[in-house]
Amino acid sequence: MGVRFSLPLPIKSKVKMSKFGDYVKSSYDELVHKVSWPSFKELQNSAVVVAVAALILAVIVFIMDYVCGVQGGAWKGILGIYYSIVS
Repeated sequence: MGVRFSLPLPIKSKVKMSKFGDYVKSSYDELVHKVSWPSFKELQNSAVVVAVAALILAVIVFIMDYVCGVQGGAWKGILGIYYSIVS
C-alpha cells in the first residue's frame, strides 16, 4: 500500500496570470466604457413591466387551476366532470 504522491507540475503560472490579468483589465474597460447602462427611470419602467407580466401569468395559472379543479373542494373542475362521466 503505502503513501502515494504526485510530482509537482511545471510552473507556467506567470503566463496564465498575465493572460488572466489582461482578461480582467479588458473586462473592466468594457464594463466601464463600452456598456450603456440604463438610467434609474428606465429600470423603474422595466420593473413595472416585469411585475405586471408576472401578475398576468399568475392570474392565468390561477384560472387554469380553478377550471381544471386543482384547488380541491366541491368544485372538481372540468377534469373531475370528465372522470365522473368516464368512470
